[in-house]
Amino acid sequence: MKTLYRPELLYSDGRFIAGGEVLVSEEGRVAGAGEGSDLPAAKVVELPGKALLPGFVNAHSHAFQRLIRGKSESRIVSGRDFWSWRGTMYHAASRLDPQQVYDVARMAFLEMVLAGTTTVGEFHYLHNAPDGRPYDDPNVLGKQVIAAAQSVGIRIVLLRTAYVRSGFELSPDPGQIRFYESSNAFLENMAALIRDGERRGAQVHYGVAPHSIRAVPMRELHEIAEWARANKLPLHMHVAEQVAENAACVREYGVAPVALLAKECILGADFTAVHGVHVTAEEIAMLAKFGTTICSCPTTERNLGDGFVPADAMMAAGIRFALGSDSQAQIDPLEDARELEYHLRLQQQKRAILDHVGGKGLAARLFDCATIHGASSLQVPGGELKPGAFADFFTVDLKDVSIAGNTAEDLLPIIVFSLNRSAIRDVVVNGRVILQDQKHEHAEEIVSRYRELHEKTWSDLRGH
Repeated sequence: MKTLYRPELLYSDGRFIAGGEVLVSEEGRVAGAGEGSDLPAAKVVELPGKALLPGFVNAHSHAFQRLIRGKSESRIVSGRDFWSWRGTMYHAASRLDPQQVYDVARMAFLEMVLAGTTTVGEFHYLHNAPDGRPYDDPNVLGKQVIAAAQSVGIRIVLLRTAYVRSGFELSPDPGQIRFYESSNAFLENMAALIRDGERRGAQVHYGVAPHSIRAVPMRELHEIAEWARANKLPLHMHVAEQVAENAACVREYGVAPVALLAKECILGADFTAVHGVHVTAEEIAMLAKFGTTICSCPTTERNLGDGFVPADAMMAAGIRFALGSDSQAQIDPLEDARELEYHLRLQQQKRAILDHVGGKGLAARLFDCATIHGASSLQVPGGELKPGAFADFFTVDLKDVSIAGNTAEDLLPIIVFSLNRSAIRDVVVNGRVILQDQKHEHAEEIVSRYRELHEKTWSDLRGH
């Protein structure tokens, strides 16, 4: 049965229009969208006082790290930089059994849905049992994450992650024993996961994610990239997040990560470089030449003290930006979008720096980063309400205090720069309503189970 949604305002082609409609097919796709289209449908859903927008796409998530939110905001606990922060993350990761992986992922995904996110790219590198041995099913933890997404209703692209070593000339790190696989085992397990997933439906997709230059040597990286491309899967990788990471790459290969990936032809239109913080002008030109997407994670990058990406130079070069919540320090796609601009304002002491870079207005450009470019990065037909795209969208209450006093002309910048999560009312994924008037059918159970897990994890650590 086709369903017709009639909001007060519809976001379409970069602007809000009154009298717009979205027709959703029985298969959960957009069958038609536009202004005053009077599209035929068996069911009509009137949405007075609401605006309807395409769902956000979170292109980079580590769901289990939701468990360490607030636990690493002290030098006493987590040291002074990213490298010492990892110790807190390892402690949490080491204690999760398959059921608990499911519970913490559900919590992260529920929070994403409440923020208007309809698709998540889950960069999943927790593979082994706590003692480092593979489970009887090496994909059991990945399947638990997928099951968590299906329970919440969010679309997932599981970016199964290859993690071969600790780093150049480094001994294996005990904190990483749950991550390690040989490249051969990774590819075998990746293929098995996809075969199993063929029966899971349109809301489950896959991608390949060599973790980083430090975690995957070049020979193995070529094998994994070639396999991903032969299977037409998106290829994601942490790149140039930390100065120390770049320095280690120079010691091993003689050049920094972006230059190395360009020389080795790993970059490409199917490649997403996650972070891309510490890059030169020459490397920006390389990224642009290969059509590579940057996935920036500003709320995590500022939390970890990584630095911030040169979005103005990158966008001027024509590089697409996607966005991710990464460590779950904060789950708010619009906060990540606006921080791309705000970080530059603080650095340059100017305003509206990304305005009309490449010919598009600031609010629309940032909104595209949170929607269209994320969908492209993950190779899913979404991020916009056009025929054939997945029917993934959310509504906002036009009378919410954070955006009240709007018109169709100024609503987009008000939403991008001022919207609070309290304004998000309904979320639809694949044509199915998973959040209605801010209520999710499993929210109480998800939060309850997460609270039990949280208490157990940190009470164990306090006694560690």
